[in-house]
Amino acid sequence: MAITRVQPLSAHLLKPCATPADPAEKQVYTVWMKSLVFNGHGCTIYGQDGRVAYRVDNYACSRSREVYVMDSDGKTLLKLLKKNFGVFKTWKGYSYRINGPEGLEQENSKPWFSVQKAHQILKKGGQCSRKAVATVCISGNVCKIDGVLCKSEYRISDANGEVVAEMKRKQTASGVVLGEDVLSLTVSPAADRLLVVGLVVVCGLLSRCI
Repeated sequence: MAITRVQPLSAHLLKPCATPADPAEKQVYTVWMKSLVFNGHGCTIYGQDGRVAYRVDNYACSRSREVYVMDSDGKTLLKLLKKNFGVFKTWKGYSYRINGPEGLEQENSKPWFSVQKAHQILKKGGQCSRKAVATVCISGNVCKIDGVLCKSEYRISDANGEVVAEMKRKQTASGVVLGEDVLSLTVSPAADRLLVVGLVVVCGLLSRCI
C-alpha cells in the first residue's frame, strides 16, 4: 500500500519555498534516493507539503533496464526503457494515459523523449568533470543536462539554453548540508514537471543511484 504522506525532514528544517498553488513560482521538491519498499531500489520525490508526489520502486532489482515512475497511489505515469546501441546508452521515456471509462492505464506507443549519455568521461584523475551529462531529444528539440552527476549537482536546460530545473544537495535553514541521498530539485514554472521528474530518474540510473 502506498504511503501518501512522508516527510524525510521536519518542516521547520526546510528552507522556505514558494507556495505550490501559485503556478508563477518555482516549485521545490525533496528527492530522497530511497524506495518506499523495504529493501527495495528506487527513489521518492516529495512535494513542498511533505506528501509523496512521485516514486520509483524497483523492489529487489537494481540497475533495471525497465523502470516505472508512479504517483503516490501507484498509478503509472512514465516507463523508462534502456536501449544499448554498441557504446551508446539511451533511455527512452514513454508516457501513460487513462483509457476508457474503467480508467485503465495505457502506454503510448511512441516515446515522449530520449536521453543519451554524453561521450565524455565523467571523471578525470579521480575528480568529477563539469561537462555535459546527457543530451535529451523531445519531439525533435535537443535539450541538455550538465553538471556533476556523481555529486547529484546538475541542471536541465531547454532547447533555448534556459535552465528549467536544477538539482543539488538539500540544506537546512541554517545551511547544514544533508546526506548525499537527500536532494533538492527546483523546477521553473514553465517546465513540464513530469518530464523533469523522468529526466531526474534517468540521471539517477546513469549515476547508479537507483
